[in-house]
Amino acid sequence: MVYRPFRSLGRFVLAACAVGLGAASLGAQTPTTTAPVLGPNPSRFDVFTGYSYFGAHGQVKPADINYSSINLGAIGSGAYYFNKYMGGEFIYTNHPSGVNDGYSGPSAGPILRLPMENFTLFAHGLVGATRLGGPNSEVPATLEHEPYTWGVGLTAGGAITVPLPTPGVLGGRTNMDAIELSTGIVTHFGHIIPPPPVTYSCAVAPATVFPGDPITVTGTALNLDPKKTATYTWTSDGGTISGSSSTANVDTKTAAPGTYTVKGHVSEGAKPGQMADCSAQFTVKAFEPPTTGCSANPSSVNPGDSATITASGMSPQNRPLTYSYSATAGSISGTTGSATLSTAGAAPGLITVTCNVVDDKGQSASATTSVTVIAPPPPPPPPAPQASSLCSVSFERDKVRPTRVDNEAKACLDDVALSLQRTSDAKLALVGNADSKETSMKGKHKPNFAAERAVNTKDYLVTEKGIDPSRIMVYTGTDDAQTVTTSLIPAGAANPVASDPAVDESAVKVIPRTPVKKHK
Repeated sequence: MVYRPFRSLGRFVLAACAVGLGAASLGAQTPTTTAPVLGPNPSRFDVFTGYSYFGAHGQVKPADINYSSINLGAIGSGAYYFNKYMGGEFIYTNHPSGVNDGYSGPSAGPILRLPMENFTLFAHGLVGATRLGGPNSEVPATLEHEPYTWGVGLTAGGAITVPLPTPGVLGGRTNMDAIELSTGIVTHFGHIIPPPPVTYSCAVAPATVFPGDPITVTGTALNLDPKKTATYTWTSDGGTISGSSSTANVDTKTAAPGTYTVKGHVSEGAKPGQMADCSAQFTVKAFEPPTTGCSANPSSVNPGDSATITASGMSPQNRPLTYSYSATAGSISGTTGSATLSTAGAAPGLITVTCNVVDDKGQSASATTSVTVIAPPPPPPPPAPQASSLCSVSFERDKVRPTRVDNEAKACLDDVALSLQRTSDAKLALVGNADSKETSMKGKHKPNFAAERAVNTKDYLVTEKGIDPSRIMVYTGTDDAQTVTTSLIPAGAANPVASDPAVDESAVKVIPRTPVKKHK
């Protein structure tokens, strides 16, 4: 048999392409039931294993013995893709002896694919070594079987193998076309497009706290591989942080006021893109001092009354507060938000009250209020001093000396002197009177009985009772009686007889109070 491997090459390529198109269509349909969906990011390496059918169409010339199809076969391949669409493939096909022949061999070459939504179209062109045996079934019993012979094989489309066998026992040549159909399972490894790198962000809540307030840190990692276990670590340059998951807690009891940074790290491997870091800041504020107000109810009281003092203390951090109070007058008691001011002993006027609050951190605040102690109304003025009438001295019994102070008059005047001694600032008004007979007397030297009686009465009080003469005033009155009336005039009192004529004492001679001598 003459071996002509490249005879009718154009017809072979045309037939291969035609069959390849059909095989490509079949290849596009078959994997839909066996291969997983590649999705938008196709695999880097594919391994295919499956069942193969080899359909031979040709005969050995000049014996005109036909090759038969081989129904039982196995196929395996590995394809490495340089990008999403193109790669290189290696295939090994093995079809054991069929009815009258056998076929096997490796091949390699480029492979093209077009990933779709639910399937992938592919085409490949391979060159390899082909081991072909037969045909044998129609050989006379006396003839030897055709041995297996190695040659060059070309594969195009979905699975077309074109072997070019060497001469066999029968001799002659063959120009054989064949179609190879296969189905199986494709296993995908890796990805053309590397997975997006892991990203990590973290946030703190709340972002501003006072010492001792807790802070929660929450990390959010993206693009983690759900098949891997991620590890989390946390650090902080302020406070104490704890946590080994995507959430951590910061204890700020020991943190001084300031701004701090918390850092988180997530990792699911040592390769770049499999780990990420995040950071967030939080602020610890200094404790704010408390505030307070101070009020009084009522704000005006009478002397000795009380008022309620209220301190409206407040801590921005709700720290416990201690209350104290002070007052500029009176006394105040209370250690809570309310106290009592007593004004007992306080003089009328304004009392200033101070309300003080101190928190457990020693920070304090104070405020003041005032309470007015109302001055009592002034007492009514004492009644104006009034002059009072004392006893009246009668001069009717001594006919001889009708202006002389006798012993009976002495009792009245002694009482008058006693009243003057008791009220040292009082004065005495003496008003002498004469009856109508005395006032009607005529003559050149008519006596002035009323003036003499007043002067003699004063002389008795001054001479015998030691009364200061400046305290005694003498007047003449208009009563129709032989009397001297007495009026005690306290300091500031009006003189009830000021309108009566005053006696000119230098013009009246005093008649001493001596008894009248009896004539023998």
